[in-house]
Amino acid sequence: MRLLLLSLSLALSGQALAEACTVHSRAERVEVRICQENRSIPAKLFREGFCQPQLAGQTTEVSFTEHCPQGSFGICREARVEGTAYHQDIHYYGIASDARYLKPSCESRSKGQWIAP
Repeated sequence: MRLLLLSLSLALSGQALAEACTVHSRAERVEVRICQENRSIPAKLFREGFCQPQLAGQTTEVSFTEHCPQGSFGICREARVEGTAYHQDIHYYGIASDARYLKPSCESRSKGQWIAP
């Protein structure tokens, strides 16, 4: 009963439940896995734009979940989408030493907060 009331109140207030997409891309010698957790992007735009990368020379797989999975080596919290007022959390998986490049980009370019779980 509680869950039903919560779902109804969220639907009536216009808020959506949390949504995330995991993007796994592969190229000849590169493999990247990130998860984008939506904070303020309109749901349709998030699903059909932000979670559908077009990466030349790479194959990509996208899956949708309610929240990003555990196990990331870093999270760019409240990352601002350049040129918009939208925010998302970006979770990074794979090679932890990549944080030395991702952290400065998160903080300066995306105006986010780097968190190492």
